[in-house]
Amino acid sequence: MNANMSVAGAVDDASIARRRKLIRALDIGGLVATIITVVGAIFWAFPLYWAVVTSFKPESDVVKVGSGLWPERFTLESYAHVLVDTNIGTWYLNSLTTSIAVTVLVLIIAAGAGYAISQLNFPGRKILWYIILASFMIPIPALIVNHFVLMSQFKLINTWLGVILPQLVYGPVTVIIYKQFFDSVPKELREAAKIDNANEFQMFFRLYLPMNWGITTALAIITFIGAWNQFLWPFLAVTEEPMMNVTVGITQVTDAFGVKYARDLGTAILAGLPVAIVYLVFQRKVTEAIMLSAGIKG
Repeated sequence: MNANMSVAGAVDDASIARRRKLIRALDIGGLVATIITVVGAIFWAFPLYWAVVTSFKPESDVVKVGSGLWPERFTLESYAHVLVDTNIGTWYLNSLTTSIAVTVLVLIIAAGAGYAISQLNFPGRKILWYIILASFMIPIPALIVNHFVLMSQFKLINTWLGVILPQLVYGPVTVIIYKQFFDSVPKELREAAKIDNANEFQMFFRLYLPMNWGITTALAIITFIGAWNQFLWPFLAVTEEPMMNVTVGITQVTDAFGVKYARDLGTAILAGLPVAIVYLVFQRKVTEAIMLSAGIKG
């Protein structure tokens, strides 16, 4: 009996020792992962920090040898120049108008298409669904020439509408996400609505959409950010400075006597500031929308 107890005690000691080794290994692994994450975050954040710090420096301090990580003299000269001597207010208005319009139109079209494909039976339903899925195989830049020719023929170059319409092709992911969530709505709710003589529009606006307000909000935010950050198409569709979006307009902030680094970085920071604020305020919704989109594309 004593021998059995000794064997059992030895087994317990060995088990405890293995557990301690495992815990130590996990602690070391967690520490290494934390260090790698911190180092990666520093590498990611340093260019942003450098841009912000440089924008507060006088131009003479920016170009001198041995420029430090912290301004020796703070100045708002770069921001004052951008706000006073450029059309950044007009560029902001153009970006805000086109981004809101793209967001609203994409959500309306995507929600309607998602509901129709999910809940309605009509000829060509499956073909339409397969076309939407196949659209992922076509890179958006490959359509730029077609978009430009169409907008030129419609006399929409240098107009808000010419900037807005081609961006509506970014809706397939939104359509698929809406369809998936409409598919998940219990059939009993639809049948109960039919018993109450609700038509399709009433079911869409009073039943299906209210159940997906969270998804709609997340998609609206991520669509707005994407539309605000667009550069290539607004750059091609607009040649007149008063009609430019802020992402294109900041390329017009130049100097006849060479590059002004502090001024250029201050302009870039002002251009990206609204999107950064939107992201920080609605971070959870943005992350949720990105995860939904990644899940669809995966």
